[in-house]
Amino acid sequence: MIPGPLMHLTASVIIQDEESGLWRDIMEWAEQVAPERPDYHHHRTGEDNGDAHLKNLLMHLQVVIPITRGRFDAGPWQRLFYVEFDGQRDKRVIVKVIGE
Repeated sequence: MIPGPLMHLTASVIIQDEESGLWRDIMEWAEQVAPERPDYHHHRTGEDNGDAHLKNLLMHLQVVIPITRGRFDAGPWQRLFYVEFDGQRDKRVIVKVIGE
């Protein structure tokens, strides 16, 4: 098993289907729940990414990835994705291998 936690609270790691219509649905849903807007309390601190923090809460900060014989052991449609909600600046991801 590999738990893969992110070191940033404005992105997510998820396991999901790689179908473009589904991704459009997911991103539209996240934008409806946490739209980009100027009136978040978080913005009073000088930040401008309140929506990105809320979108992170909708998804996952980490996932546990099953590995069998050195390969991602997933269903036929499952893929691992990094989802960024706050621009494309450098981020850190920690990967820890647990098991044999």
